[in-house]
Amino acid sequence: MAKGASLSGFPEWLPEERVVEQQAIDTLRRIFELNGFLGIETRAVEQGSSLLKKGETSKEIYLLSRLQEVGQDNDTPVEDRLGLHFDLTVPLSRYVVEHSGDVAFPFKRWQIQKVWRGERPQEGRFREFIQADIDVVGNGELPSHYEVELPLVMVSALEALRAFGLPKATVHANNRKLSEGFYRGLGLEDIEGVLREIDKLDKIGAEEVSKLLISECGANEAQAAACLELAELSASTGEELEREFRALCARHGIEESSDAYALASEGLATLAMIVDDAARIRPGSVVADLKIARGLDYYTGSVYETFLDGAASLGSICSGGRYDNLATQGKKKYPGVGLSIGLSRLVSYMLHTAGAHANRQSPAAVLVAVWNEEERGEANRIAEALRFRGIATDVAPTAAKLGKQIKYADKLGIPYVWFPGQEGAGDEVKNIITGDQQAADRTSWQPDTVYSRQTVEYGD
Repeated sequence: MAKGASLSGFPEWLPEERVVEQQAIDTLRRIFELNGFLGIETRAVEQGSSLLKKGETSKEIYLLSRLQEVGQDNDTPVEDRLGLHFDLTVPLSRYVVEHSGDVAFPFKRWQIQKVWRGERPQEGRFREFIQADIDVVGNGELPSHYEVELPLVMVSALEALRAFGLPKATVHANNRKLSEGFYRGLGLEDIEGVLREIDKLDKIGAEEVSKLLISECGANEAQAAACLELAELSASTGEELEREFRALCARHGIEESSDAYALASEGLATLAMIVDDAARIRPGSVVADLKIARGLDYYTGSVYETFLDGAASLGSICSGGRYDNLATQGKKKYPGVGLSIGLSRLVSYMLHTAGAHANRQSPAAVLVAVWNEEERGEANRIAEALRFRGIATDVAPTAAKLGKQIKYADKLGIPYVWFPGQEGAGDEVKNIITGDQQAADRTSWQPDTVYSRQTVEYGD
C-alpha cells in the first residue's frame, strides 16, 4: 500500500498492485461462473434494522449522516437509520425477498463488492475491503447437498489463486445442531453465548474461554471442560467423527434417548456427509473441526472456516455456513448456505508475503511513437487500428526525442514501440525487451503472446 496514506484501514493500491487485485477478482469470477453462479451487486447501504440481524458485528456498523446533521442530536432509532453494509449476506437476504418473483430458485449468486467495518486496522485487516461471496438460497427448502458443494467451489477458487502465491487451503467444518445438542445435553441453556465464546478459542486460548463460559454463560467447571473437549475433536472421515463424538457423549452422560442427543445426531449426520462426500471429490479439502463455531447469531446448521497452510497468523480467510431464518417474508422462509472470502486480506498477503507482482504496470502491449505533433493524428489512427483488433495500445504523450519515448514505454513495462512510417516508408515495430525490430502492418501484425500479456507472478 502507498506509504503516507492518511487514513489507516482504507487501502489504496498502486497501479501494479491493483493489477494483482483485479486479476484475483477475475479469477474468482471465472471459477464461480464455471459452477453456474449468477453475478449481482447490491446497494452499499441498508436499513439499520437489517444490519442489526448479525449480532455482535452491529457495533462495527458505519451509520450515515448528512453534513447538516453533524453536531445535532439524532433521535432517530438506529433501526431506522441507514448504514454501510459490513458483509454481503445481510444485503442478499433483503435482495432475495424483494426479488423473489424475478429470480429462479435455488438462487445461486456470486457477489464481489466492497464492505465497511469499524474495526481496528492492522496488517490484512481493513475498515474498507472487498469480499467475494457465493450463496445458494432456496424457496421454502434447500437440499443439504449444497452444504457440500459450496465449500468445494470455494476450495476450487482458492486453488486457482495459488497462481498468485496463495498456499493450499483447507475448509474446517462443524454443524451448529451438533454443538447445540451437545451443550443442551450438558444442561447449558445460553447456546448462542457458548458459541460466541467458543468462537474466541484461537484468539484468546482455552483457559480464557473456560473462564468466559463460567462467568458469562452460566457453565460450571465440568461443563466448561466438556465444551472445550468437544472443541478439540477433529476428523477427516465421517466414521472417525461419529466414533469420537459418541464416545465423548458417553463420557459426559448424554443419553442417546434424549432430545438433545437427537438434535446433535442430526448435525452429526450432516457433518459426516459433508466430510465424506467432499473427500470423494477432492480428498483432504474439507475436515471436521468441532471448535468452529462462527459466533454470529443467524447460522442454523453447517458452519465453515478456511485456513491456509503455513499462514496461521492470517487466521480464517473464508467463512460461512447454513442459515434458515435470515431471509423471511411472512411465513415463507428462504434458507441459504454461503461462504465469503475476505479478498482484500488475501491480496495483502499476496503482495506483502507471497511477493505477487504484475509483470508490468500498463495493460498496453504497444506504445505508438509520435515524430511531431503535426503527425499525432496518424499515430492515433494506428492505435485505433490496433485496438480494433484487440491489441491494447497507447500513444506517446509528447513528441519528445525517440529515446525519451522508449524510456517512457519501458517505465510502464510496455514491450513494443511502434514507429509510423515516414516519407513513403512502411511502419516498423520494436520489441524493446529483446531489441528486435521489424516491418509491421497495422492490419495484420500480432504481438508475441509471451510479451503482450499482462500477468501476475510471485516470489523473487
